[in-house]
Amino acid sequence: MKTRLQSLGLLDRALRATSDDELTTVVEGLNDDHREALERLIEGPLEPDAIRAAVAKGRIDGTMESLAMVLTDASLADCIKELGDHADNPTSDQLRAVLPGIVERHGLGITRVMLASTVTGEAQAAPVIRDLLKHDDALKLPPAETRPAGPIVRAPQVSEAERDAVRARRQEQKRKKQDAARIRREQSAKARNRA
Repeated sequence: MKTRLQSLGLLDRALRATSDDELTTVVEGLNDDHREALERLIEGPLEPDAIRAAVAKGRIDGTMESLAMVLTDASLADCIKELGDHADNPTSDQLRAVLPGIVERHGLGITRVMLASTVTGEAQAAPVIRDLLKHDDALKLPPAETRPAGPIVRAPQVSEAERDAVRARRQEQKRKKQDAARIRREQSAKARNRA
């Protein structure tokens, strides 16, 4: 499960790092079948903002992965063709030999998304590709952005006098509870002594 979440994190980072121009270019180059598939995945026009919104909403239900597959189908086919017999399980050197051409033809952003998509698809070469996306100077993804887990809620501003009043009420309640507990203990002790 941890590896799966890390793979999805890589894909998310790759999609975030892809520029609006790269997304626009790849969408414009899609054939009718791919455009239709994209239209089913995205609410609204096939524009970068709508793609990013669909990615954000589709991390859990598989929409993000489906979008990546549609957007990178041509670059993946190109990569497979260039790798030839080594396409099923390429080495790092074999990938490094073909990726500059892929980047030149499809753009760095789409190439990264294609690589991250193969990692989430659990390709045999996933460890090699993950290493490239994390450490290769030409392909390395930018560091992950830190995002708050939820909305930031600020505590209401309270005056010092109000704080003192709250503290006094709490202390009084604590004193009353302690007194009540002391009285119960005394009554219990008296009842035991009578028996």
